[in-house]
Amino acid sequence: MTSTRHWRVWKGGRSSGKSSSRWIDLVKQIITRIVLAARNLSQWLVAQFAFVSLTLLKLFPADAAINFADRVMRWIGPKTRRHRLMLTNLQRAYPEKNAAEIEAIALASWGHMGRLAAEYVFLDELFDFDPAKPGQGRVEVSGVDLFLELRDNPRPFIVFTGHTANFELLPVAGAAFGLYVTVLFRPPNNPYIAEKVFAFRERRMGKLVPSHAGSSFALARQLEQGGGVGVLVDQKFWKGVDTQFFGNPVKTNPLLGKLARQFECDVYPARCIRLPGNRFRLEIEPKVALPRNERGQLDVAATAQLLNDKVETWVREYPEQWLWYHDRWSIKNEI
Repeated sequence: MTSTRHWRVWKGGRSSGKSSSRWIDLVKQIITRIVLAARNLSQWLVAQFAFVSLTLLKLFPADAAINFADRVMRWIGPKTRRHRLMLTNLQRAYPEKNAAEIEAIALASWGHMGRLAAEYVFLDELFDFDPAKPGQGRVEVSGVDLFLELRDNPRPFIVFTGHTANFELLPVAGAAFGLYVTVLFRPPNNPYIAEKVFAFRERRMGKLVPSHAGSSFALARQLEQGGGVGVLVDQKFWKGVDTQFFGNPVKTNPLLGKLARQFECDVYPARCIRLPGNRFRLEIEPKVALPRNERGQLDVAATAQLLNDKVETWVREYPEQWLWYHDRWSIKNEI
């Protein structure tokens, strides 16, 4: 009798425990859904604000809108949390500069970021290069012969660049010359903005490959088919090879070196320079000689360092035109 009563109590307690566990799981699911919904709403609101702002800019002439965006970002940027990261990055890169010089570069960099956002709206209008009338538009191109040679003699090749000035103009220029490359790009974290940006870029730049686990295979297929690819090489990459950038240790994506080694293809540096008066100069440079090891194989780690060195020379020439708010040295959590 006693044992039977104890069994019923134990059984009831076990049942009650399971019920409590189910309630806890249900509450967790509800909280998770609320958090995700709140985050989605926040991202949607940010995206709508950005879209409305850019649409309003379209109501004004290009020069006025771009100059206005520059002034606005010079005011907003220093008030954001990213400004501290930007200053820290600049101090690491230029230990010889004083606080006033660092602040001036940071302020100008915010202005260029504002210009970059506004230039998206007017990209079709800004790129007005005419090979028959060089020097008469907003855009001048250095290396036209290379563009034409790559177009007229199809073969696998890689073009690399960094986040300098309006780097988006480079694939647009290639398409204008009839030279279409498959561009690897990192989508914005906001999915609503990412969707718009992808559609905008695809209409003007040709084939795009979002940066994810399978992107290397897509680029490899393009090279295997005798085409060209474009890669940004100055992004943070957690699992990259150990390199230096401005004398500080960084991880660099080895993808370009691995692709170049696999396909034995030429590699070309290219960059955009923002000029006074909302003008631009696009440069594609002669192919680089990639380092090789003692067995004659392409050295992937040394190639990654070569890419950093090239981008560093560009940034040192026009420091305010690089995106210093990126966490290139992976220090955001340390400051």
